[in-house]
Amino acid sequence: MVPTLELDRLHRNYGPVVAVDGVSLSLAKGEFLTLLGPSGSGKTTTLRMVGGFEAPNSGEIRIGGSRVDRLPPYLRDTATIFQSGALFPHKTVAANIAFGLRMRRVARDEIARRVTEALDIVRLRGMEDRYPEQLSGGQRQRVALARSLAVRPSVLLFDEPLSALDLTLRLQLRAEIRRLHQQLGFSAIYVTHDQGEAMALSDR
Repeated sequence: MVPTLELDRLHRNYGPVVAVDGVSLSLAKGEFLTLLGPSGSGKTTTLRMVGGFEAPNSGEIRIGGSRVDRLPPYLRDTATIFQSGALFPHKTVAANIAFGLRMRRVARDEIARRVTEALDIVRLRGMEDRYPEQLSGGQRQRVALARSLAVRPSVLLFDEPLSALDLTLRLQLRAEIRRLHQQLGFSAIYVTHDQGEAMALSDR
């Protein structure tokens, strides 16, 4: 079976500084893989290369067997959940969730159906008309998660999504991500420097 994601000798340097040095790995369908390590160890750079936000100096990235390392982010079958959530402050919760679907030119009635479905999955039904400033930090991250799940990517990319939250919220959202992974079976790469988080969430 073809892996969902393959990294083959991925390398990225910034002048004399080597950020990622020949990383190779594969991600199976439905697997939750965590990159664990201290700041500056290349975790986020690796994730950003998979998502298309950084270009590798050399090496290949393949999703479903097809090479994607020269494609822009919107043409890759991935979705990224950032530390900040990266929601549009001027858009409602529903419009934020719908954004990726509109970019992919999904039909309007299908967008409405998927937005409702995503809101149900992250337990935010009834908040579709609110704006990000009206939400708590945990709710904003759940909207970011819903936006990513709505596009049904082959690979979900998590860039330290809980690190800006307080401990109680972190533990709640950690359990929520684990529940959603078990329920939906998505493939994921998760970046963290928190060993407890890595052990609680990961298959590998």
